[in-house]
Amino acid sequence: MNPVEIEQAVSDLAEAPYDAQEFPYTFLEAFGRKATEIKRLRTGDANKSDLGGVLQRNNIHIATCPPGAVSATFAALKDSPATVKFKAKFILATDGEEFQAEDLTSGETVACAYADFPNFFGVFLPLAGISTVKQIRESAFDIKATGRLNRLYVELLKDNPDWGTAERRHDMNHFMARLIFCFFAEDTDIFNGTGLFTATVDQMSSRDGSNVHEVISEIFRAMNVKIADRAAANLPRWADVFPYVNGSMFSGSVEVPRFSKIAQRYLSHIGGLDWTKINPDIFGSMIQAVADDDERAVLGMHYTSVPNILKVLNPLFLDDLNAALEEAGDNKRKLLNLRNRIAKIRVFDPACGSGNFLVIAYKQLRAIEAEINRRRGERDRKTDIPLTNFRGIEIRDFSAEIARLALIIAEYQCDVLYRGQQEALAEFLPLDSQNWIICDNALRLDWLSICPPTGTRVKLRSDDLFGTPLDQAQIDFENEGGETYICGNPPYKGNARKSDEQKEDLERLLEGRFEKWGLLDYVCGWFVKAFDFAKKMPARFAFVSTNSVAQGQHVANFWRPLFGDGLRFFFGIRSFKWSNLAANDAGVTVVVVGGALEGSGAVLFDGDSRIEVSNINGYLLPQGNHWVAGARKSISALPLMIKGNYYGMSDHLLLDKDAAADLIKQGLPEQNIKKFFGSTEIINAKPRRCLWFPGTLDENTVRIPEVEKRIKEGVAKRRKSRDAVSNGMVNRPHQFREMKSPKKHTLAVPVVSSENREYLPVDLLGDDSVISNKAFALYDAPLWNMALIASRLHWVWIGTVCVRLEMRFSYSNTLGWNTFPLPKLTEKNREDLTRCAEDILLAREAHFPATIADLYDPETMPADLRAAHERNDETLERIYIGRRFKNDTERLEKLFEMYTRMTTKVST
Repeated sequence: MNPVEIEQAVSDLAEAPYDAQEFPYTFLEAFGRKATEIKRLRTGDANKSDLGGVLQRNNIHIATCPPGAVSATFAALKDSPATVKFKAKFILATDGEEFQAEDLTSGETVACAYADFPNFFGVFLPLAGISTVKQIRESAFDIKATGRLNRLYVELLKDNPDWGTAERRHDMNHFMARLIFCFFAEDTDIFNGTGLFTATVDQMSSRDGSNVHEVISEIFRAMNVKIADRAAANLPRWADVFPYVNGSMFSGSVEVPRFSKIAQRYLSHIGGLDWTKINPDIFGSMIQAVADDDERAVLGMHYTSVPNILKVLNPLFLDDLNAALEEAGDNKRKLLNLRNRIAKIRVFDPACGSGNFLVIAYKQLRAIEAEINRRRGERDRKTDIPLTNFRGIEIRDFSAEIARLALIIAEYQCDVLYRGQQEALAEFLPLDSQNWIICDNALRLDWLSICPPTGTRVKLRSDDLFGTPLDQAQIDFENEGGETYICGNPPYKGNARKSDEQKEDLERLLEGRFEKWGLLDYVCGWFVKAFDFAKKMPARFAFVSTNSVAQGQHVANFWRPLFGDGLRFFFGIRSFKWSNLAANDAGVTVVVVGGALEGSGAVLFDGDSRIEVSNINGYLLPQGNHWVAGARKSISALPLMIKGNYYGMSDHLLLDKDAAADLIKQGLPEQNIKKFFGSTEIINAKPRRCLWFPGTLDENTVRIPEVEKRIKEGVAKRRKSRDAVSNGMVNRPHQFREMKSPKKHTLAVPVVSSENREYLPVDLLGDDSVISNKAFALYDAPLWNMALIASRLHWVWIGTVCVRLEMRFSYSNTLGWNTFPLPKLTEKNREDLTRCAEDILLAREAHFPATIADLYDPETMPADLRAAHERNDETLERIYIGRRFKNDTERLEKLFEMYTRMTTKVST
């Protein structure tokens, strides 16, 4: 269940007649606990309560009680030995009138009337396996409003299927945005009278809802007629009470979809919410999923937290402004200069979604301005910060509409906060018709047409909700000499996930500028557009990006040309998780890159550390600029490392241990069955088995029924594959596409492995083993090569220059092995390293049958194995510099220096 569904279920529970006996079970059901769990709690021994309540192990202890006994019952839950023994994370007591609960992990408590406990449902989201974000957990209203609007949206599409077509979906989204404005306006006195919109619709509509569309249409029409023109407009008296809003909000068609009785009830319920509680930076992110069929299943989970947004905005420009505010103190002249500076700052998000980056930036600037006004004794002063300084581009029309609406709401809320309700209301209406959020493809627009150097003559026209945005010469931005900051969280998609249109976007933008543009992540398009923008006018930019842009081929292929053209990173945030509310969601691993064309010095953030450095390179390291490109052969004359055997369309050749033993009993020679290793099998020492026929099949082998069956299956499958036909695999169904194997042994390296291990996994396998393409192989290579792969030096190199999957290592022979800089080894060096590798293998053998996964757990790594690795590291590092390196930074500095020297020598 997603948060919206949970909120609805909890609200339904609170509204239903209270049943003390059933409450614990229905409460758990509301948070998506499985029916089988509930059944075990009811009938089995899964209920561990010692108070006659319900205790689910590792989850919650619930007890209902007679009226007036909630506090005593709550205390008993807290003191209960079972609560401690069975590790309950929550305790909850209720009598149907009162409600008390506590998160025993955080200490957060809830004490309210029973009817109000749905307002705190976010506290209990961990019961549904949802990793909560504090800001959204506390915003029950935004989730509730999103859920109610979604139910209305779906119901209206059911009643008006034509409004769900591509041709009319814009009209539907347009209508929903107007509704949201009306709900907010009626609860904040923007409309003259609380609840005016909802009350009018309820009063003037027929009982079956058949004329709701006509009533709403007349209200919309009224809000597009100036007061002076009302007499000629022939408005009904009940619609004439609505103010003139316009600002293109209600201009154009006032057609409204038809309502059923159910839809009318949903509309009334939505109007009954307290819309003064709306949080535009949260609500916008959630509501955009309502209009997206693909995203509706995860409704309420799309949320970019304020702390994550501030990770971008603070180092981009807010830290500088806050430092200037602190430096100004109470000096009125300095404060005035800072206020004038802030009024000219433009924030531009070219992938703005529902506008949360822009909303947070606006609110932060208003907070600084308010503090300036307080220090200058001008608390009631009207803001100098225009909404038109917060520009955006968004490809989805509904999101673009919600972005502008969110900014309008944020402006009103800031006016109320800093100037008071009366002043805010006096200046809110009518809205102006300026448009600063454009609905279009950002990679195909000239950004200077949206955010021009002097703020004049914006040429782009739009037909979104807020109307044709003028020639925009009408908008006097007064921004000459102002600062421009470009920011956001653009879409990041690797080559395999890009749509044809997205590939075309990059082709138009990058072809001819980057050699391998087709391999670049989609987010690279935004970096290039921002860089080009900054070359034409002063600007700084910062984007959230998948961490792959600071790894692997992206560094040399993408950043090197831009650095050569003047780009520099003035701040960077190394890999961290960018999470949402999805159940058990680990979040995508991202970086933040801040770019500019001027200045010196930089700030690098890594976890909780903040480091001021002279330079940040393309790997987001505080070092000089190095560019490691994939190489076809080793720059250090190391043995050839290749991927193992591709086993696509070869499932018929794979066996488990029992099937292999059975085939041997049926007469298959043992040499025709080998152990089969990929990444997982190497790390966990659990190889599968495979059929292995280096030559043609003899007649006796073919007669074995199981072999014959498998070969026929292989032929049938491969005949359906154009690739298998073209490369001849269909004619040799008894073999893998490649048939690579060693004469004696193989050094095998998993393609993917955990970053939590202190050393890369590598194993020595015999000639009875076959390596799949999920691992790399050094066939019959000298054992001293294992000492290199198992070293801290190689761990650091791979972790820097190769791509990572989230944070996991993704090994590459061309980027990691072939580029690894190694000094020329003497025979003595090789002997010493061979001995080190042998010691590592012997230490592993001493703990048989422990696997690599077992042995290399950093918490439980055996002392003798760790000592063997320490000797290996010391031996290897003395070959490099005559001593141990002080740290990983020094290791990388030496490796990059050697790489640059060795590759320069090769190229010249």
